[in-house]
Amino acid sequence: MTRKLSKNDFLPIGDLAQRTGLSVSAIRFYEERGLVQPMRTNGNQRRFLRSDIRRLSFILIAQQLGLALSEIEGELAKLPQGRTPTARDWREISASIRQQLDRKIAQLTRTRDKLDGCIGCGCLSLSRCKLYNNQDEAAESGPGPRFVLG
Repeated sequence: MTRKLSKNDFLPIGDLAQRTGLSVSAIRFYEERGLVQPMRTNGNQRRFLRSDIRRLSFILIAQQLGLALSEIEGELAKLPQGRTPTARDWREISASIRQQLDRKIAQLTRTRDKLDGCIGCGCLSLSRCKLYNNQDEAAESGPGPRFVLG
């Protein structure tokens, strides 16, 4: 059974900006990308569902975790429009991005450990350092910082 939405279920863009900490222009940007879809009043003013607070908060969190906007768009496309996402909806997104987050955590841990070892060693020697790339051996593994990226 679906409950009928009331005017209290909607927020003007300024109120949404205040609640999320985002600028009005950022909310409009996310609207242009289809991440939030406001309704329009008879006076053509935007009104957002209160549940858009959660959608925009997810965007902020996901960006802090290093997800690209295209990845965020893909995840939010799985959420329903026009109703507040349920705990199950959010669990499905969590499961979907968990493996990606685990990979990022592993990469950050490797980077931290390599930096701790190198900076903490203090030898500054290109001839003795374990990270020294003698004869460009790392090139066989591919481009970029192979010792960190693996």
